[in-house]
Parts: sequence; C-alpha cells; structure tokens
Amino acid sequence: MAVGVMIGSGVFMLPAALAPYGSISFLGWLLTSMGAIFIALVLGRLASRTDRTGGPYAYAHDAFGDLAGFLVAWGYWLGVVFATTAIAVAFAGYAGAVIPALGSNVVVQACVAAALISILTMINIRGVAGAASFQLLMTVLKIIPLIVIILVGVVAGSPDNIPPFNPQELPVGGALAATALLTMWAFLGLEAAVIPAGDVADPKRTMPRAVVAGTVFAAALYIAATAAVMFLVPVEQLAVSTAPFADAAAPLGAVGAPLIAIGALISTAGAANGNILVSGQMPMAVALDGLAPKALARRNKGHAPATALLLSSFLSIVLIALNYREGLVAAFTFLITMSTLGTLAPYFVSALAEFKYSWRSARGWTAVAMAAIIYALIAMIGAGYQTLLWGLVLLLLGVVVFYLSRPKTR
Repeated sequence: MAVGVMIGSGVFMLPAALAPYGSISFLGWLLTSMGAIFIALVLGRLASRTDRTGGPYAYAHDAFGDLAGFLVAWGYWLGVVFATTAIAVAFAGYAGAVIPALGSNVVVQACVAAALISILTMINIRGVAGAASFQLLMTVLKIIPLIVIILVGVVAGSPDNIPPFNPQELPVGGALAATALLTMWAFLGLEAAVIPAGDVADPKRTMPRAVVAGTVFAAALYIAATAAVMFLVPVEQLAVSTAPFADAAAPLGAVGAPLIAIGALISTAGAANGNILVSGQMPMAVALDGLAPKALARRNKGHAPATALLLSSFLSIVLIALNYREGLVAAFTFLITMSTLGTLAPYFVSALAEFKYSWRSARGWTAVAMAAIIYALIAMIGAGYQTLLWGLVLLLLGVVVFYLSRPKTR
C-alpha cells in the first residue's frame, strides 16, 4: 500500500523537472527523503499503539477528540477523492499516448478516466483481500520499468551527462527548498499503509514496519532512478523532455518507449487503486465512531465498505466530468494541489499527537515528532497562500458538516 500509492505518475516526470537545478537536486531528494522518513517513523510509532482503522484520523481522534479527528478525516478524504480524479485523468492521458484513438477528444478521455475508477471501485467492492492482491500485483509491475532504467543507466550511462551542481547559481538554501518541494510530491501516500488497520494481520507490529520500510524503499528507488535518467540523457535534452524515462530507454531500441508507457499506465492504475481503497476505509472509520452516517460503516460479504467506496468514487467521477467540461489545465492543477494539502495536514496533526504522547517520557521520539512537525509545516506553507485559503474554506465547511451530521445524543 505505501509503495503502491506513493509511486504514481509523478516520478516519470521528476527528472525533467529537476534537471534545470542541476545535481544539487540530489540533496533535495535526500532532504525530502529524511522528512518523509520522520513522518513514517511518527506514523509507525502511533500505529504501534492502536489497531483502529483510519490511520491519521484515529491518531488525531485519540489525542485531540471528536472535532479534530473528524476534520483530519474530512480533509484527508477530500484529498484522496481529488487525487483519484487527478490520477485517473493522468491515466487517460497515458492511454491516449499508447492508443491514439483514446486521446482523440476530451469526451473519450473522460470516459477512459471514469471507466478506470469504475473498474477499480468494483474490484474494491468485491472485497478487501482482492483489492490488496491487485495492489500488490500493480506495485510489483510498476517497479519493473524503473529497475530496468536503473540497470540501463549503470550499463550505458555516462557521468558526462550529469548536470552541473548549481547551474543557475541560486542560493544553496533556495535551490534546496525548490527541489525539496518538487520531490515532496513523490512521497505523498506513505500513510496508506496505516489506514486499513482493521484488515491487517497483527497491525501493531505489521504497520510500523510497513510504513517505514515502504518509505525507505521508495526513497532509494526514486534517487537511483533519477540518477540513471540523468546518466542516460544529456542535460540540455532532459530539461525540455516531456517523457524523460522514455528518452532514457533509447538504448533498449524499439521496446524502450512502449515499456515505459505501459509502466506509466500500470503505475497510475496502481496508485488509483490504492487511493480508492483508502477512500472507503477513511469514511468507514469515522462512521464506526458515530461521527458520520452509519451507512458508511457497513461492510459487505467481502468485508469492504461498499457505500463509502461508491460515494467516494461517484464524487471523483463528477469531478472528472467538471474538469473535462471546462477543459482547463488549471482545474487539474487545482485538484493536485488540494490533494497535497489534504494529505500534509494529517501528517502535521499526527506529528502533534506523537509529540503530545512522548514529550515527557521519550525525548528521542519527541525530537522525531518535532522534525516531522517542521517538515509538514514547511511543506504546507510551500503550497502557497491561495491553496491555504482554499484549505481554510474546506476546513470551515468541515466544521459545519461535523455539527450537522453528528447524532443528537452525542
């Protein structure tokens, strides 16, 4: 879950985005990787204390009460719905590149995106075990093309292609901040490993290991793959590339570009499946605590929260229709940005919860929690004031929904 949701479509474009900053971008990768590992350690520590479903929601609820827990779940759930929409749209774009007929017009692309969500939703509704098996398969398959590129870089790459350290001669702090913000998007989703606690064997032991191991593995894979692409593609070409991994696969001949395109399709499909899975788990966790309609807590024979899944996926498909009707790239960018904020806020609150638990009794974990707090706060500020303003609007809307939806007896 952690690796499968983290590795989506973004990694296939990051080498091109980082190329103008030069090889200092590797320091940005390391900085972001450390921040992500601090977040993973905090989530793992919190996961070891409870076997409740919901991940960050459960941690906020236990530490700060009903309202805080609901708002974390509300923001995170909206972020996942936005992410599912954005990933499905990206899948449709890659599908159009592989099969030109699918990219012929926006209506066809919208139908492809909606069909992906519908198919993956039905897989999840059939049962949690089946959805998890599909997630495992997609994760393994999406890793293969990245490992192939890494091996090609070792064999056919040249150190002469590595860009200069800081070609724009930016202040080191500014360059690190810029590259860290770019690479930060690649780690969103690491929390997916701690959300479905109720369906995990021995969750207090399994989830802490999973979230930390998944984050470390993804960090190593990202850095190695970025280095391989930079070894294989001259910096002048890489900086303007729209398909850096496809360009890096040139030594493989005719099979290179199709391999990367198929890998991108698998990667986006796997990330969409993981998001759909947690989009059902999060409302279910809130409903189990009596803070949302009881229908969202109902499970079917496959132990899946069918109503919550259908609601979440329906909203994602509605967003697809709105996005394609307008035909605005800005709308798509808005979805990605709001999804990012919706994920970072639960990281921040989870770190605050761990700080609350540890500051008197475990100084080492207090330091880890503080590092995670600072990392998440800087990342949220980096999203920009307009995004934060929209986040505040959604937060206030969440307060209204909380007081309107909670049972009168509470």
